[in-house]
Amino acid sequence: MPQDTDTSHCQAQACDLQSCLNKNTYKPEKCDAHLRNLYLCCQKMYQDSDGKAESTACPLPNVVSRWLKDHPK
Repeated sequence: MPQDTDTSHCQAQACDLQSCLNKNTYKPEKCDAHLRNLYLCCQKMYQDSDGKAESTACPLPNVVSRWLKDHPK
């Protein structure tokens, strides 16, 4: 399977999070749902690509996994 070279995965979720942070004067607790949506999108991207996809909107796979583990719904 070729490596996924589309780095725009989850870009919409990242933009939603940035807009929320800007609107709420960088109070992340008001943007938790947007952050979760971004990390869930990143998790799905990594799962679908066996960890080989990359996105400028997503942290490394281990960071995504750890964050989701540390922040259960």
